[in-house]
Amino acid sequence: MGEKGLQTPARKVFLWVRKQSKKVKTVLGVVTCLTLLITLRLLIHDHNHFFVLAELVHFIGILCLIYKLSTLKTCSGLSLKSQVLTAFFLAVRVFCSFIMEGDIHTILDFVTLAATLWVIYMMKFKLKSSFMADLDSMHYWYLIVPCAVAAFLIHPSTAHNFFFRVLWAFCVYMESISVLPQLRLMQNVQIIEPFTAHYVFALGVARFLGCAHWINQVYDTSGAYLYLAGRGYFWIPMVFLAEIVQTFILADFCYYYMKSVMSGQLLVRLPQPV
Repeated sequence: MGEKGLQTPARKVFLWVRKQSKKVKTVLGVVTCLTLLITLRLLIHDHNHFFVLAELVHFIGILCLIYKLSTLKTCSGLSLKSQVLTAFFLAVRVFCSFIMEGDIHTILDFVTLAATLWVIYMMKFKLKSSFMADLDSMHYWYLIVPCAVAAFLIHPSTAHNFFFRVLWAFCVYMESISVLPQLRLMQNVQIIEPFTAHYVFALGVARFLGCAHWINQVYDTSGAYLYLAGRGYFWIPMVFLAEIVQTFILADFCYYYMKSVMSGQLLVRLPQPV
């Protein structure tokens, strides 16, 4: 039997999509996202569960990295800077959450932070020889400084101390762009091995779930939720924008990941930069 005889329905769909114009692909992507949002809305009634699921998916992505580092003994294709930024915002969020909330999110974030610190330790000391330092080229300050400035200017208006409110806003903004060094490195490499691809795809799913939470909150309140709290009424819109930005940042990679999976390929191949 030839290759055509072995094609699954899902693969046929991806091959059809691949032949379409960029405009058609964009429309199909929007329709798919809306369909997923409606499905999640029908299945999940408590909006808080979206965040719990997002944190669980993030942790599962970290487990993929732990498996890779433990079995393959290489950190090739991983960005140390993304892991450091992830540990940074998780540490801030755990600290703020412990002071301000102290719930299931605190526990999930703490477990994910511990796993991320282990990944950093392995990359920096045990598997240093396989780290692609020359390709992990994005500077920390280009990401940290804008987040700090935005957090100082736009943060939640709650009864908590000003310092904690700014820190909470900082970790929200930092989370939305912490994946950028990883995406830059993958764009430089262009061929991504499976476990790194699983990790980044998990981040994309987690961010989609987080974005679904805010979209449903805004929809249920007919837009009023956007202006519930925040200095100058900008806090909730900024959080919403941060979630959307990170979702779109990862959407392109998720498309190529799914295309590779449906094509039966182990490696994810990214297009040449224009």
